[in-house]
Amino acid sequence: MPPDPEIYSLATRVGERLRRHRRWLAVAESCTGGLLGAALTDVPGSSAYFVGGVISYADRVKVDQLGVPADLLQRHGAVSEPVAAAMAGGVRQLLRSDVGVSITGVAGPDAEGSKPAGLTFIGIAALSSSTHQFQWSGDRWDNRRRSVVAALELLVQVLEL
Repeated sequence: MPPDPEIYSLATRVGERLRRHRRWLAVAESCTGGLLGAALTDVPGSSAYFVGGVISYADRVKVDQLGVPADLLQRHGAVSEPVAAAMAGGVRQLLRSDVGVSITGVAGPDAEGSKPAGLTFIGIAALSSSTHQFQWSGDRWDNRRRSVVAALELLVQVLEL
């Protein structure tokens, strides 16, 4: 199946900026299950800037691989701003990259406890760090797709600097 044109265009722009600035990127994904990493590697030549990623769907992977503190997960839940920040910083450190990006959310169709379907947090760890909250209203696939688009758009912005 050919890549999604919007996602491919954004992934290409991210790659161009990473290559121009000679930066390496790593991803930590939960609800998107590898879609962001797949989008980045759809672009020919991505091995020049993409280190790899961790699909941390289970909380224990967030703790064991990404170094997210267990008490942070207990206090805030996996779908939260502090966990997104810790995931981005954790994958950046684990894979020794210049930029780490994370996505954690409730893809749907059902809420998870008090967290509604579509609630998503994206973390960016680079020279400075930031987290961003989104509330999507689509179905499971659309929520995951929109999260990937948002992460790529944020990376384009961060890499403009």
